[in-house]
Amino acid sequence: MEKSKVTVPFVKNSKGIKKIVMVTAYDYPSALLSDKAGVDIILVGDSLANVVLGYKNTIPVNMEEMLHHTKAVRRGVERALLVADMPYLSFHISKEETIRNAGVFLKEGGAEAVKIEGGRKRIDLIKALVDAEIPVMGHLGLTPQSFHQLGGYKIKKEEELEEEDFIKEAEELEKAGVFSIVLECVPKNIAKKTTEALKIPTIGIGSGNFCDGQVLVFHDLLGFFPQKKYKFVREYAKVGKTILRALKKYKKEVEEGKFPSDEEAF
Repeated sequence: MEKSKVTVPFVKNSKGIKKIVMVTAYDYPSALLSDKAGVDIILVGDSLANVVLGYKNTIPVNMEEMLHHTKAVRRGVERALLVADMPYLSFHISKEETIRNAGVFLKEGGAEAVKIEGGRKRIDLIKALVDAEIPVMGHLGLTPQSFHQLGGYKIKKEEELEEEDFIKEAEELEKAGVFSIVLECVPKNIAKKTTEALKIPTIGIGSGNFCDGQVLVFHDLLGFFPQKKYKFVREYAKVGKTILRALKKYKKEVEEGKFPSDEEAF
């Protein structure tokens, strides 16, 4: 099962059988390593904006930038299912433009599915994409593309969420045709009940261990940055510190004339 190509039906049929492992990656080397590690899904997230391009939030990243990085990730992936995030304003104007933009991710970027943020207001778009043979991953809970409308990254506590309505919204996404749903920063009890109510898998991030799978950003789980940013991130390495030490040593040895040595010269 681990060596077979991951497809949309594979992901749907994994519910109750195996935990789905998803990593958000943005380039060839991170995709190559994630794929070799046996990750099931690689998401080219619009968090590309913050993590790689240095924007303050996800709003500025555009189709051209997302497509560029999706192509790079595609070159590093053999087994994993490749999903591309639809960036802000790529699916907000019309069904026709949404289908066209999603189609570009599949035709040119090599993605095998797209992810769309939001609930009920996205139902018609999701149906249109599925009718166009484009697999869609849903996304509920914290939706970073609503940054300005919400006044920041607002995480709702359990008592602030209408539990029944949230679960119903997830069920509506399922009925519209999504093959899985990311639950971002959803209180774990509500995430658990949502997962139990759905026939499709949920993939959690900051939503507890009752989801059918988990996703973390490549750079976060490897500890690229000096400070751990989010409560839900577990750092499996401290790569950033190792890289910084190496760069400082390189700088020192160049300045002291220790690099290159005679053995390292032609």
